[in-house]
Amino acid sequence: MGNERKPDWRTLSGLPIPASSSAEDVPESLPPAGQPPYTRGIHSTMYRSRLWTMRQYAGFSSAEATNKRFKLLLERGQMGLSVAFDLPTQLGLDADDELSFGEVGKVGVSISSVEDMKLLFDGIPLDTVSTSMTINAPAMVLLAMYIVTAEEQGASMANLRGTIQNDILKEYIARGTYVFPPDESMRLITDIFEFCSNNIPMWNTISISGYHIREAGSTAVQELAFTLANALAYVDAAITKGMDIDVFAPRLSFFFNCHNDFFEEIAKFRAARTLWHDLIEQRYQPKNPKSKMLRFHTQVAGVSLTAQQPLNNVARVTIQALAAVIGGTQSLHTNSYDEALGLPTEASATVALRTQQIIAEESGVADTVDPIAGSWHVERLTKEIYEQARNIIEQIEEKGGAMAAIEEGWQQQEIHLAAYQHLNEIENGTRRIVGVNHGTMDEIEGIPVMKTDASLGERQTERLAEIRAQRDDQAVAEALEAVALSAENGSNLFPYVIEAVRARATLGEIINVLKARFGTYMAPSGF
Repeated sequence: MGNERKPDWRTLSGLPIPASSSAEDVPESLPPAGQPPYTRGIHSTMYRSRLWTMRQYAGFSSAEATNKRFKLLLERGQMGLSVAFDLPTQLGLDADDELSFGEVGKVGVSISSVEDMKLLFDGIPLDTVSTSMTINAPAMVLLAMYIVTAEEQGASMANLRGTIQNDILKEYIARGTYVFPPDESMRLITDIFEFCSNNIPMWNTISISGYHIREAGSTAVQELAFTLANALAYVDAAITKGMDIDVFAPRLSFFFNCHNDFFEEIAKFRAARTLWHDLIEQRYQPKNPKSKMLRFHTQVAGVSLTAQQPLNNVARVTIQALAAVIGGTQSLHTNSYDEALGLPTEASATVALRTQQIIAEESGVADTVDPIAGSWHVERLTKEIYEQARNIIEQIEEKGGAMAAIEEGWQQQEIHLAAYQHLNEIENGTRRIVGVNHGTMDEIEGIPVMKTDASLGERQTERLAEIRAQRDDQAVAEALEAVALSAENGSNLFPYVIEAVRARATLGEIINVLKARFGTYMAPSGF
């Protein structure tokens, strides 16, 4: 393939790119950062006052191994923790469940009981560190384990800071780690909203995620539209439960992907803030300005990383992270260059963290607010993404909202079509990926690939047996019965789940009680 340029000039998401934009594409009035509709940022001084939180995602093998990685990253300048759980934990299964066989500790840390959680944060004071946990269907149980761990360290839950993902709708759309039917899942989520608003005021009770929607193959516009439509469904569910929007909305947070198309991604973040402000203002008229502020974490695009010529991924991650910062993210995870091959090694994880630090300290992009504001190209893209995303949200509303559209399989089908188109573009060469269909070469030397401990499943099974042998079985049975009664009578489940965790009930035991009352769910494929 030669160096001829593109036959069709479009962004990664398919938006047309004119040869140049003009001053007509810049809005007549563009309020400064910190003022509605927050296009330029939610804080007036942005990173001049405080840098984004460098929150590197980590989790593998045992709690002890992940604890060592956490301490390494904190020592090297990471500002907050972000926990990756293994697949059994994400599905509410104990490590000794037969369905967990072969998966324990593979793609995240294995957590089956509060004793595992205590090992995970051993020597890390939870009243001084901010922690994000990527957990959804069993989010209430894992947060309860975190609360009990903090208590047993001597910390009050009122002082805890962090985020649980707790976004089940995108699991039905794109990721698949759902357990319960949609209505029951929404109850768990709103119970968390209610409990945390009264007891853990600094905790972000949900991180509404477009990241996994984008990783499944959506466009940037679809990522934004589907994410905000899901967010509206959560807001409606909480209001239906009787909550005041100004009580829970300021603790809503978002989680976006940042892909390779530099200007499109910057524009997406600016459009997201504007669109969320407008949707909330027009639908709910909250009194607290913070209810209309879109705060978000960004992770660079794992799906963009290539196993071919993996060191090229350092460049991809840098471009994506730079776009996220210019776009005004509140926290950021940078992927490691070897993630298309395996879990990050200590060396690659350090490079990923250093990439953020170099952007913060050496590039100059954090020295001024919204440095690309007024760019004719960026302002045109911001407006176009806003309008197209709003149109998709209106289509979803016509179907009865996000939940109804998910049950129909509509978002799933739209993602499938977008992913298929992108794959075709790569295969026919109209979309070039360096090292894959452009700039290819024979690769002789590999790079070290991290291996997980194959014996972890056996050791976790032994640990669970010890926990069950040492605990008070009657106290566990009574606590689980209280969870069951709460599930049936409609009271807030969270206090009862916390008591079950204190009694040393395991993740799987608590989830099985809820499965018996709520049932499970199989989502439509979209076709």
